Amino acid sequence: MSETIQQRADADPAGERTVVLFDGVCNLCHAWVRFVIARDPAGRVVFAPLQSDTARRLLTAHGGLPAGTDSIVVLDGESLRVRSSAALAVAARLKGPWPFLARVAGLVPRTLRDAVYDQVARGRYRWFGRRDTCALPETDATDRFLDGPPSP
Repeated sequence: MSETIQQRADADPAGERTVVLFDGVCNLCHAWVRFVIARDPAGRVVFAPLQSDTARRLLTAHGGLPAGTDSIVVLDGESLRVRSSAALAVAARLKGPWPFLARVAGLVPRTLRDAVYDQVARGRYRWFGRRDTCALPETDATDRFLDGPPSP
């Protein structure tokens, strides 16, 4: 475990941080990360691009990346969540109406939630674009990224 990750783990001994691994080349994912940061002033959600060494290490420790997963993965304690369950796990940690909305959306059968999620995931590059390289979203909250600020 790198020193930066260890320092962040030590700062959260109760393990209350949720780790979000996101598609670092996806513009929609970058916007979503900024959305989450703005609604999580306590800093309980931290991020790393799926394409990063940090994500590879974390996923290896959790048994690898589930087949067909290429947008977001959430590591919450010992659990690994993907697709709509990952998005709802993050929404449940935000301020405002998001935890309530996550509970309501959680009542929808997962197969239906995942079908909608998959439609958005398949169209995200076409609708929102993609970046040529993996980069961290533009934000002042660089301490929320397990890989640290982007290199110049």
